[in-house]
Amino acid sequence: MRTIVMTGGTSGIGEVAARQILATPDTRLLLGTRGRGPAGAESVRLDLTRLADVRSFVEGVNDRLGTSEIDALVLNAGENQPNGDGRTPDGFETSFVVNYLAHYLLLRLLSPRLADGAVVSLTTSGTHDPEEDTMLPPPRHADAALLAHPDRDPDRDAEPRVAAGRAYSAANLCTILAVRALALQPEVVAKNVTVLAYDPGPTPGTGLLRNAPAVANIAWRVFGGLLRRMVRRYNSKEAGGAHLGAIALGRVNPPAGRYYAAVRRDALTWLEPSKLARDDRVRDVLWRDSASLVGLQP
Repeated sequence: MRTIVMTGGTSGIGEVAARQILATPDTRLLLGTRGRGPAGAESVRLDLTRLADVRSFVEGVNDRLGTSEIDALVLNAGENQPNGDGRTPDGFETSFVVNYLAHYLLLRLLSPRLADGAVVSLTTSGTHDPEEDTMLPPPRHADAALLAHPDRDPDRDAEPRVAAGRAYSAANLCTILAVRALALQPEVVAKNVTVLAYDPGPTPGTGLLRNAPAVANIAWRVFGGLLRRMVRRYNSKEAGGAHLGAIALGRVNPPAGRYYAAVRRDALTWLEPSKLARDDRVRDVLWRDSASLVGLQP
C-alpha cells in the first residue's frame, strides 16, 4: 500500500492529481483540507494560515499512519492574496505563510515519517525567476523575517497589489530554496528521498486568482480554454494535474542533478531555477530563520 500525504487537493491541478492518485490501486491518500475532499480520500482538517492547525494536522496524520510511513509528501496548496495587508493569527504576512512557511513546518514535522525512497514535492511558480518575465514582480530577497513582517522592510512596495505580487513570488522563491535545503538533511539523504520543486506554469481554469478582482478571476477560472489558445505558454489544468500525480506516484525520474520540474506548453521539463534560488548562503540562512519563526531548531 502506497501512502501519500497531500495539501491542495480539492481544486485546480491538485484535484486532478488527487483523483489520479485515488484511481490507482493499493494507494492511500491523506488529504489536508478545510472542507471535504474527493471521495476516497481521508480528509484531515488543515488551515494553512494557522501554524497551530498545521501541528494539529501533523498529529492527525501520525494517528492515522500508525506504524506506516509516508511514500509521497505532496505540498501543493497556495494562493495569491489581493494585497500585502493580510496577516495570519500568528502575525505573519498571509501569502508568505500559506505559500511557504506552513509547508516548511509540515516538512520539518513529517520528514521523520518518510519511507525509504520516498518522494517530496513542493509546488512553486516561475514568478520566482526574473528571467521568466511573468505578470508579477519578481522577488528582491528571501529574508524570512522581512517576508513574515513586511512592515519592517525599508524597501517594501507602496502599491498594495505590487506588494501582494512580490510577496507571492518571494514565497515561491523560498519554496525552491527549502527544497534544496531539505535534500541536504541527513535523514533525507540516508533514506534516498527524492525532493522536487514543481512549477505547473501559468494554468487558467484554476482558483489561483480567487482573490483577484472579479473580472480577472472569472476570466482566469471560466475561460481557460480560450486563454490557452490566445497565449501559447499557458498550460491546461489536466496536464498540470497529471504531471503532479505522476510525481506523487513515483512515476517521474528526474535527470541527475535536477530538482526543478516545470510544465511548459503542457510538457514536463527540467529547468534551472533563478540565480537567487541557487544561492547556497541564501538557502542556509532561510532554513535557519524559518526554523526560528516556527519555534524549531535549524
